[in-house]
Amino acid sequence: MTTPVALTIAGSDSSGGAGIQADLKTFAALGVYGASAITALTAQNTRGVTGIHAVPAEFVTAQIDAVFSDLDIGAVKIGMVAQVASIDAIAAALSRWAPGHVVLDPVMVATSGDRLLASEAVDALRTKLIPLASVITPNLPEAAALLDEPVAASEAEIESQGHRLLALGCRAVLIKGGHGEGAESTDYLVDAQNTIALAAPRVATRNTHGTGCSLSSAVAAELAKGEDLELAVRNAKAWISAAIAAADRFSVGHGHGPIHHFHRFY
Repeated sequence: MTTPVALTIAGSDSSGGAGIQADLKTFAALGVYGASAITALTAQNTRGVTGIHAVPAEFVTAQIDAVFSDLDIGAVKIGMVAQVASIDAIAAALSRWAPGHVVLDPVMVATSGDRLLASEAVDALRTKLIPLASVITPNLPEAAALLDEPVAASEAEIESQGHRLLALGCRAVLIKGGHGEGAESTDYLVDAQNTIALAAPRVATRNTHGTGCSLSSAVAAELAKGEDLELAVRNAKAWISAAIAAADRFSVGHGHGPIHHFHRFY
């Protein structure tokens, strides 16, 4: 029996709702063994981020090399990268180890509104990591920021931005519609051949901390299990929608609480 393994390269969330902690919970919930390489420590809770301590780039490299040299990594998820030096280290390591699947969540701003990526690092993310990605998973504001454009306001604009993001070198783009409006939250999976709209009922809850991290991790988990990209995204969308719908079963913190990663179990 082969155990599916996924690696998350991201920042740590001390409150446990997002980042590395959310990624590992997601992998476990979906039956995948999770490994991690931590790029930054954050002091944060459901109300916001009060501090960021970046991990030295050479130690990010050491973590990634340690994992790849021993574990059979089926997919990699990249979240918060924090700084240019870490982006360089991650890009070099991925080029060296050549994993089959790379899911890049271009994390720039936390649910609380706190900035998680230095402005000078956005260009490095755009030019060095996006070309290595099997799929990138920006939300509507992140897609706009990567393209230096206004936030897309229609399906046509979202599809157009998806194609311009493809031109940066990734193989597919999943633009998340959680920041949109209306009764449904629609994500758009765009590749060179197709655009697939994936809709789910919009859930009225403030407990959405870690949603973006967890969705990209769910896609990585499904890819690690051997699913193709479209089915991986469909499965991840169904799982995250249920996790958001179950979020109010929790009472954690006083701000944007976490989603319920283990809604299938309790």
